[in-house]
Parts: sequence; C-alpha cells; structure tokens
Amino acid sequence: MTTDRSSCTNTRPGLAIALLLASTTVVHAQSNPVQDEVVLSELSVTGTGPAVERADGPVVGYRATRSATATRTDTPLRDTPQSVQVVPREVLVDQQDIRLSDALQNVSSVQPGGTIQGRSDTFIIRGFRTQTYAIDGVLLNQAGTFSTVTRDLADVERIEVLKGPASVLYGRGDPGGLINIVSRQPTLVPSGDINLQAGSFGFRRVQGSVSSAIEGVEGLAGRVSFAGQSDPTFRNFGGRDNSRTFVAPAFTWNPSPDTRVSFLGEFTRLDTQYDEGLVALNGRVPLDNIARYYGEPFSRYNGTANFGLLKVEHDLNENITLREVLNAQWGGFNFLATRATGFASRNTLVTRRETAGYSTYATVDSQTEVVAKFDLLGFRHTVLAGVEYSNGYRHSYTTQSTNYPSVSFLNPVPGSALVGLQFQSDLKQKNELNGLYVQDQIDLGLGLQLLVGVRYDTGTQYYFNRVPTSRTMPPDQQLSGTSPRVGLVYRPVEPLTLYASYATSFKPQIDNVLNATNPPPETGELYEIGSRLDLTPDLTLSAAAFRIIRNNVSATDPVNTGFSVITGQQRSEGVEADLAGQILPGWKVIGAVSFLDARITKDTTFAVGNRLVGAPAFSGSIWSTYQFQEGFLLGWNVGAGITYVGRRTGDLNNSYTVGGYARLDAAVFYDFNEHARFSINLRNLTDRRYIEQPFNQFNNLPGAPLSVLATITARL
Repeated sequence: MTTDRSSCTNTRPGLAIALLLASTTVVHAQSNPVQDEVVLSELSVTGTGPAVERADGPVVGYRATRSATATRTDTPLRDTPQSVQVVPREVLVDQQDIRLSDALQNVSSVQPGGTIQGRSDTFIIRGFRTQTYAIDGVLLNQAGTFSTVTRDLADVERIEVLKGPASVLYGRGDPGGLINIVSRQPTLVPSGDINLQAGSFGFRRVQGSVSSAIEGVEGLAGRVSFAGQSDPTFRNFGGRDNSRTFVAPAFTWNPSPDTRVSFLGEFTRLDTQYDEGLVALNGRVPLDNIARYYGEPFSRYNGTANFGLLKVEHDLNENITLREVLNAQWGGFNFLATRATGFASRNTLVTRRETAGYSTYATVDSQTEVVAKFDLLGFRHTVLAGVEYSNGYRHSYTTQSTNYPSVSFLNPVPGSALVGLQFQSDLKQKNELNGLYVQDQIDLGLGLQLLVGVRYDTGTQYYFNRVPTSRTMPPDQQLSGTSPRVGLVYRPVEPLTLYASYATSFKPQIDNVLNATNPPPETGELYEIGSRLDLTPDLTLSAAAFRIIRNNVSATDPVNTGFSVITGQQRSEGVEADLAGQILPGWKVIGAVSFLDARITKDTTFAVGNRLVGAPAFSGSIWSTYQFQEGFLLGWNVGAGITYVGRRTGDLNNSYTVGGYARLDAAVFYDFNEHARFSINLRNLTDRRYIEQPFNQFNNLPGAPLSVLATITARL
C-alpha cells in the first residue's frame, strides 16, 4: 500500500525560492510525510484493514483519522484545533452520490445554497454562503465569484470541510469554512472500476477510473478518471437535456526516494437548461407543481472549466522538505435565458426579461513551501512557511431586454419568441495577490499541543464594470490583509481530545458594489471550542461550539438588483456534532446534527436581527449501512438514512421562507465478489415536496421527488 506514496506533491523546480525561504528559517509542512517519516506514535489504523491512512489517500470505512486541509501537513484529526469533517469515497459509493451537495449533506452545518440557475454549486457553511472550493489545497477561480460548472465526483477520493476561516493558509476565503476536494491518486498496482447507471426521469451516467504503473519509467504511475451523464430531470424544460462530461488524467513519479512529482488535470464541460427554479410570492414558494418552469425551451447554459496542478516535493533530509505547487485554471461560459423579474396583473403574471452573455476567466497560482521538524527549548516543532502568488482575470459581457412577454404564475406556457437585446454591462476584473504565511505546530508535552500561524496578503485589484450609464474607469484597488490564527489541543486521556481555536478570514470584494470604487475587504473572526471522542477504536464523535463574526459583507442590492451593497456585519453562532465509523463489524454510520443562529447584527440596508439566507436553525442527517457477515445473506448490504433541514429564509429581507423537510433514503446492494456489485438507491422514499436550495425570490430549486437509481459496478 505504501507504493501509493507517489501521490504526494513535491519539488525540484521550485527549489530556488524554497531554499531562500529555508535560509531565513521559513519552514514548510507538506500534506504527506516523507517515506521513512511516518511517525508510528501518531498512526491510526482504521478497522482491521492492513492499510495505513495518509492525508491524501483512501479512507478505510466511513471514518477518516488524518487530514492536511487544516494544516497543510499530514496531521491526525485529533491533533487539529479546528473542526474538520471528512466524507470518504466509500460513503460516496454506498450512497451513489453524483452531486457535491448530496455528499456534503453528511456534514453538520452545511447546506446546499443554490445552483446559480443550474450553473454551479454553492453552499451554506455555518450560515455563510461560499461559491467556491479547493482542489488538492488550491482554490478555484481566484478572480471569479463561482465555478463555471457543477462538480463531478468521478476522481474524488475524499471531501473535506474545514469549518471556520482558513485564510491563514489559503488566502482569500469565506468565514464559514472551506471545502477541499482530495483527488484519487495513481497506483503502481493495476486497478480500475467502471459504473453504468440509469435512473428516474431519464437519468443516464457512465463513470470509471483506471490506474497502473507506466512501463519504461521507474516509479511512474498514471490514472485516468472519466464520467459522462445525461439528466433531463423532473423539471418541465420542454424536452431539453442536461449533460456533463468530465475527464481527469493524473500522474505520479518517484525519480528517487527523496523526490516526488505529481500532476492532476481536470476538464469539464456542462450543457444544461438555464433554470431558476420556483418563484416566491406572499411569503412562500408554492409547491403544488415542482416541475413548473418560467423560462423558455431555448434557455440554455454552456460552461467549461479546466484545471492543471503540478506538485513537486523534495526531502533535503529527514527533517526538511521543500514543495512547489503550480496551478493553472481557465474556462468560461455562455448563456441565453429568460429570467423572472416581478409580478403583474394582481400577481397572476410573472414578468420576465431576456438575457444573454458570455464570460471567460484564467488564473495562475504558485505556492512555494518548506516544512521543518526540529526540537527547540525542549519542545518538538513542525514549522510550515510559504509564499503564494496568484493572478486571476475574468471578462464578462451581458446584454438584456426588459420587455419580454410575461407568463402565468400558476400555469406558465412557453412559446414566446426571441426579442432584441441591448447592452447591459462589460465587466473586466484582475486580481494579483502575494501572500506570506508561517505556521508552527508545537508539542508542549503532557497532552498539550499549540498551533500558531499568521498570513499577510497584499496586492491589487482592477475592477471595471462598464454600464450604459457609466463609462468612468476606476483606479486599481490596493488590497492588504493580515490573518492570524491560534489553537490549543489538550488530550487528558487517550480517547478524548479537547481544543480551542481563534482564526480569521480575509476576502477582497469581487462583487459589483453600488457607488463604490474601492470597497473595503470582507473580514471574519472565529471563536471555537470542541472535542473529539473515540467511542470505540473504530467510531468517533466530534462536537464543536462556535461564534463567527463577518464584517463588510456584500449582498445583492434589493433595489438595484444588478449591483451589490456592503451590508455591515453578520454573526453566526451554534453547536454541532458529527459521528463517523463502525459500530459493529459490517455496521457503518455517518451522521451530523447542527443548531445554528445566523443573523444580521449591523446594517443600514437590511433589518438588524434578520436571519441569514438558507441557514436553518436545526438540521441533521444520519446514514447507516450493514453488510451481512455470514449465512445465505452473505454479499448483501442494506442502507438507509434520513436528512432533516429546518425552515430557512430566502433573502436578507426575510420577505419569504421555505419550509423544513425530512427526506428518507435507502439502498440495497449485492457484492457478487470483490469485482462486481449491483445496487439500487432510492431517494425521497415518501415523495416529499420541498425546496432544497433557496437563493432569492426568483431562484428556489425544488428537491427531486421519489427517485430510483440502479448501478452496475465492475472492478479490476
């Protein structure tokens, strides 16, 4: 199993900068320890399997024990002074999750936050919306406001959620937390799998991954993951399909025992209906017909996203490791759509406008890091230090018409022809940021560990949105921010860990703020206490209580909806708990519960005390599977779960709410042997009608009705 070591990411090309850092005592921690540096006293062997877990590798079962998301070092979760939850690939396979939002409903205080008209994934983490995420520790689209495609899970090894601010390591970011996708790594031992799926409403999907050593080059391994799907959905689009194709090549190479190189590429194309969902009226969203569609059959969205990541790591000796990470991203989208804008004729008609546009983006990112382990003043230190340079650009051009024909609110009938479009906006944005960060993990002895870190970001942002009424070109914005972090871990007895944490976030304003040429950056502060308790060697319960304060918040202007306003301050506080692991042999469980109070605390536009969008006061989920161990049922597996989400507000005005819901899911699968499985997954067994993702008054995505998905899996 340790031959997968090639999945690590590391450096020889970036040695010049890294050596300069090392000469100034700057020290870096890599997300994977060197080959002979696995610290046996901190290893966790999951279940009875022979594999030793690594932060970037597979998880045996439902419970992860290590992660690098919160520290950029391969650290036991019990030694991490901030909440980190992991959804392993085995959970994705058992649930047959094909959406990132489905996988994340296994994590406390995380809710789907809207698809941006079917174009992307957004999430509510601890009450705050985030519209981007990271892949193998690199943030997506530095200059954009959202990913241009929905995420495919074909090459996902694990999904990790770091709760609370993460700016000390990742730079710009939202205060609620960070989602980090950890990709599947190539293996020298040949392996592979392929899934054929068919489901309700015409859903079809093929997904696969193959990996092997590459002949002719010692230590070189490759993997190719791929997926293609067609999803007409239950929505009344007039016969239009939704499709996505995804290809992800990956390579790892160990040219010597102390040097590791890896590459990941991801290429996604999305062709979907432009879908804003249902419309709210008189304080609620009618659910009498969840297929109701206010657009036209010609409304469509086409998006592409391309991602390339090169990591090189080199061990100077057993205590100092250098790493260079180089990333390039590019892509864009175009769309043509009719959009709901209001009501007419005593609220019997929905007024609409026609909109079309295109957008392109490109970004580069470089991280040069060094990690050093040493003893100083009687304490063991693991010091990470690095510099990051990011440069992102996007260009968006939009046209629209405001006189498009209205449709009935209760019985919308498509058929209106295209009308003329006029210029609306021409947006050009460029972000250039430099970050310097240092972190020290200190073992104080007697069960105490201290983590301290700080990051300083500086740079410029050019943001010019040319509109019909204004052509004045603004000056470059000067950006800077300091993000400190401190955490303390205490292990009074071996199964129990307690921690306390303070962390901050920094995020340049990248929305079109009304009447502002240099809006202040958004900042956040976290105060958190928590614990992790191993109920058994294979079952862990984690819990946290937190308070997050978010300042200089941007939100959609309620009057000029094409712009944003700085709303002031928001606060989120609550308690949460997560459970993951194995209760008895063959009986696995993953569950979460959250109590949350997320509100506006200071504002000049919205009422103080209003609840934040899409943040329920109570939510929870539980999913469990059982694999029969003997007898005539050997090979059979059954699973069931329930997801509950409470009432949520749909906008910061709190002008409407969407009701709470409980959704019951189930699965049965049969393993013919280690090479073949057949499974049936059922979602929403009670056929409950509900709004899954509120976004604003005219964007409310209903949850799917009773759905069945059949899957045939073959493995090498």
